[in-house]
Amino acid sequence: MTFGILAESTEKPLPSDPILREDVKHVLENGYVIIKDCFSKEEAAEAKAEMDRLTGKDPAHGRNAFEGFKTIRIYSLLNKSRVFDKFAILPRVLALNDYFLEPGYNITVYQTIQIAPGEVAQPLHYDDIFIRRPRPRAPYGSAIMLAFDDYTEENGATRVIPGSHKWGDRKGKNEETIPCVCPAGNVIFFLSGLWHGAGPNTSSRPRYSATLQFCSPYIRPIENQILAVDPRKLKDIPKRIVDMMGYRTYRPFVGYADGLSPLKASERMVEWLQRPVDYDPPTFAHGIDSKL
Repeated sequence: MTFGILAESTEKPLPSDPILREDVKHVLENGYVIIKDCFSKEEAAEAKAEMDRLTGKDPAHGRNAFEGFKTIRIYSLLNKSRVFDKFAILPRVLALNDYFLEPGYNITVYQTIQIAPGEVAQPLHYDDIFIRRPRPRAPYGSAIMLAFDDYTEENGATRVIPGSHKWGDRKGKNEETIPCVCPAGNVIFFLSGLWHGAGPNTSSRPRYSATLQFCSPYIRPIENQILAVDPRKLKDIPKRIVDMMGYRTYRPFVGYADGLSPLKASERMVEWLQRPVDYDPPTFAHGIDSKL
């Protein structure tokens, strides 16, 4: 069963792997699943320490109610640290993406989120709200919340409305939400059509987390990873992540530049920026591999 949220023209069989099968079934029914023990407490502590290092003593807080006036978000995360790379390629998350999304899906958002005491609840929303197609519909993306701290109702655990990914134009209400309470090291996976939002932090300590969001390969990413990350750093980033940043073509050739693969084109861009502007460039990009 697909509950009408997969591709409209086909129904996809459930996976044979028993763990993945249960994850998929929970997502199909509820729109989300909490994946236990995706990373260690030590990795969570390392991520928190790196967030503190990057934040410094004078951090920038949110600029509006959606970002959170008492919330610190570190954008362009892949440009600023390699500590968080491992969380972008968690096997159980990618397995769910492989089931629900089209091949070639990309990273659309990767940021840390530190919610301070006194922060109010984030407005409820769903992540593909900018898609102008009737609901319910096949998912155009997915997201994960990485719990670097224990997620509790008091410290602002993400709140979701189970099953709301199957709604039409109905709007979610706060009283319909439930908190995704879970220990550090867990991951909350949900589809882009699920109503959700961060809860208020009524505790005495900040809550550390990160969100990583994915989109279909033909959707414009919310944050442009090609412009956000220095292309000279790509050699230090795992290839799977580089691919998901948009440096591969979506078959057969969506995303090419001057007949080149995006990765080859980015290497050429670095070369261009090291010399004067060429106002009469070669007509053909000879001698470099095809976009295909």
